[in-house]
Amino acid sequence: MNFPENLRYTKEHEWIKLEGNTGTIGITDFAQSELGDIVYVDIDPDLSEITAGESFGTIEAVKTVSDLYAPVSGKVLEINPKLEDEPELINSDPYGEGWILKVEVENPDSVSELLDSAAYKNLIGQ
Repeated sequence: MNFPENLRYTKEHEWIKLEGNTGTIGITDFAQSELGDIVYVDIDPDLSEITAGESFGTIEAVKTVSDLYAPVSGKVLEINPKLEDEPELINSDPYGEGWILKVEVENPDSVSELLDSAAYKNLIGQ
């Protein structure tokens, strides 16, 4: 399983990559493998802001539905348009084409409070 060192992670299995004030958010390789085949990502197209720790949508796999939790607070810049027709991108490329949201992070320093790769691996027993 892959846990890139340049990302930060939540205990709820989301990741964020910070570039300047822009954060790209998705779910981890571990999370997608636990969910199985992802068939739908449900995020309100009018979503304009997310709040750290709060659900911003759901992800549906063949046998389950899980909430997606915001790792940071911020203004939504983009929802990955490819996921509407190809939600399986999250299974095949969770850290690349399978990203879910891009946000303007309200407090970029808050990202450092999230788990690093080693702490996330420890959390999931890797």
